[in-house]
Amino acid sequence: MLNEVYQFCEEKMQGSCEHLLSNFRTLRTGRVTTKILDNVRVDNYGSLTPIDQAASVLATDATTITISPWDKSMLSVIEKAIMKADIGVNPNNNGTDIKLFFPAMTVDQRHDTAKKARGMAEDAKVAVRNDRKKANDKIKVLEKDKLVTADESKGAQDKVQKITDKFIAKIEELLKNKEQDILTV
Repeated sequence: MLNEVYQFCEEKMQGSCEHLLSNFRTLRTGRVTTKILDNVRVDNYGSLTPIDQAASVLATDATTITISPWDKSMLSVIEKAIMKADIGVNPNNNGTDIKLFFPAMTVDQRHDTAKKARGMAEDAKVAVRNDRKKANDKIKVLEKDKLVTADESKGAQDKVQKITDKFIAKIEELLKNKEQDILTV
């Protein structure tokens, strides 16, 4: 029973770390990546779809992304979706594809992006702590139902805390690496 709680706890906390990594990919660093467009959705024949499912998205160099829609009538829809997403650049539509030219990041932009990364990491930590609370609540229910003793409950809560500490440290490491990536010119 307790092993199921530990497994639940590990899976949920690992999911929080993976979600954090996914969020980090949307942040701009010194070199532009197509992941910055992951949260951009376009109206593709009545349904909102990710931009990479309606067009070919390529990072042609360190500061340029080229978007070539498979259906050229989607050009204006994609252009509007990019403007609405407010990713920091204006799309340039040349009639066949859309180019996004990202200027070099200023020091202030780098610090703002690092601040966003810290906020994302804090959200991940809150999620991990919420998972810890859920796991501890399950342990307390097991104790209340007399399925585990008070000593086993205390030991299990200590183990859940160790799992939590491990994932908080992992989040801190991910944040440190991302900040270094963002702030490196």
